[in-house]
Amino acid sequence: MALGSGCLRAGRGLLRATGPRPPPARGRCAGGRPPAFGFLFDVDGVLVRGSQAVPAARRAFQRLSDGGGRLRVPVVFLTNAGNCLRSAKAQELSQALGLQVAPEQVILSHSPLRLFSQFHQKYMLVAGQGPVEENALNLGFKHVVTMEALRKAYPLLDMVDQSRRPKELPPPTTGFPTIEGVILFGEPVRWETSLQLIIDVLLSNGNPEAELQDIPYPHLPVLACNMDLLWMAEAKMPSRFGHGTFLLCLENIYKKVTGRELKYEALIGKPSTVTYRYAEYLIQQQAEKQGWKSPIRRLYAVGDNPMSDVYGANLYNNYLKSAHQNQVQPGVKRSPQAASPQTEDPLQLRKDCNNSVESCESILVCTGVYRHNADVPSKMKERTTETVFHGHRDFCFDPTLVEASYIVQDVNDAVQLAFKKENWS
Repeated sequence: MALGSGCLRAGRGLLRATGPRPPPARGRCAGGRPPAFGFLFDVDGVLVRGSQAVPAARRAFQRLSDGGGRLRVPVVFLTNAGNCLRSAKAQELSQALGLQVAPEQVILSHSPLRLFSQFHQKYMLVAGQGPVEENALNLGFKHVVTMEALRKAYPLLDMVDQSRRPKELPPPTTGFPTIEGVILFGEPVRWETSLQLIIDVLLSNGNPEAELQDIPYPHLPVLACNMDLLWMAEAKMPSRFGHGTFLLCLENIYKKVTGRELKYEALIGKPSTVTYRYAEYLIQQQAEKQGWKSPIRRLYAVGDNPMSDVYGANLYNNYLKSAHQNQVQPGVKRSPQAASPQTEDPLQLRKDCNNSVESCESILVCTGVYRHNADVPSKMKERTTETVFHGHRDFCFDPTLVEASYIVQDVNDAVQLAFKKENWS
């Protein structure tokens, strides 16, 4: 972004800070009051680019920390990454930011799956890459079946790669468990294998050895993490295929074969309201652990992607408003903007979550996917609003949801903006 330092947008107006920036804040807010707000930080494009830290990130966390390196406000790192362990992401962030980040402060795309305990005792097929089996076990799933284990059990299913076809007819498979559900952690390496085997499992009701009779519908439960169509890496072209692209392939193949829509039991990761609800829960846990008695009223979601970060924060903000107006738990009513299968909130069972949060404001930074030209402020709205909907099929496109509450240069400016709004020094 070419916006000058200290320049930010609020609604339709352009605000420009004057004079030098203040040094990083130390200590607590004037009067010693505890924080009534917290931060949700995206990672890639906000705090790091690839393996390199964004320079503004360390300055931001100097503002957020006291002299001893302890955070003065609750913070959750909210990323759609999912091909690693939560502890590994926390360690990576600790090194990048120069402070200790606990795994409990990190939400990966699949983290809310620990709340879906009704599936934890079922035999679940997992797809993706990285430590998918270990992730599933850490999330509470007891019976995990990997794509490779399924392929080896039924070698006649995976036929695209001729080099992997069996040379001889294998004996019948015995003792292999019937699959009871599917978890899509992220885009796999061999798309053709995963697409074929997942379809086989859905068409056979979890038993690919059986001869296909009537196609079962509704099909087995499918839980999907991370709906990002594209993502930003270190390449100059931003169009790296994300898990949303894999889901698009799976949905279209299933519909082409069966004539019916693929249904999801859960869609999590940004912009899902379930993910933001879980983030709110962790924010409140942090505040309670620190002994901050004041309830958390406001969240500031800082991201670089209008379609996932801004859309998700705005969707959750609308959800919070609706929930408070109707005096219902977020998640009980389906959001009008998202037709995703979130008819009930898994966190309803968490009685210690006090639902104090009233708003979630979106702050868009320009160090990642989003770019902005300060010389043409009249085109701000045009540049922020996506003309092509990159969101998931089950989320309705509303142009207002990709309009950030504020646009700033970087994460340090985002923190400075929130502090000013909160009268926090």
